[in-house]
Amino acid sequence: MDANGLRRAFTQYFVDHGHTAVPSAGLIPLHPRAPLFTNAGMNQFIPYFLGEERPPYPRATSVQRCVRIRGKHDDIENVGRTTRHATFFEMLGNFSFGDYFKAEAIPFAWELLTERLGFDGDRLWVTVYTDDDEAADIWADQVGVPRDRIQRMGDDNFWEMGETGPCGPCSEIYFDRGPSWGAEGGPVAGGEERFCEIWNLVFMQY
Repeated sequence: MDANGLRRAFTQYFVDHGHTAVPSAGLIPLHPRAPLFTNAGMNQFIPYFLGEERPPYPRATSVQRCVRIRGKHDDIENVGRTTRHATFFEMLGNFSFGDYFKAEAIPFAWELLTERLGFDGDRLWVTVYTDDDEAADIWADQVGVPRDRIQRMGDDNFWEMGETGPCGPCSEIYFDRGPSWGAEGGPVAGGEERFCEIWNLVFMQY
């Protein structure tokens, strides 16, 4: 599957599940409280998350062009030092504006990865925020991920737009690239070169 095939598979999955496909916004956001450059798929939806505008659809999906640049929350220092960081990239996303939450978002991600894209579920690991028992239980009880492949992290699993604004715990999915890429033990112990983050589910509940 090439990049175009991946884009189509991702957006079509969410369109099939009631999402509206929304074009990528520009690299310079229009909202005054957005960063100087678009660095995440949620940027164009900030007015909806802040309650300033009524969203025209309850669910959306997009392939957003992004620029990684110095800011309060960034990892630009990793550009050129890892195989995973680039200054320009695309972020594939699905968004709910009060329509669904963790119990639906988590199974969506798993089904798309394992059934539509063909990832081996036995090579996927999950992290959740330190005290997010709800997400951990959904992964284990509803999706069926073994609890020994569900790990807890602190700040790495809490997403925030800035000093104020939408924020909340997140749950990340990692692909195990194999022992030649690093130590055993999952994302917490083995590092992100072996355990490569491929999805971040952000639960903006605060």
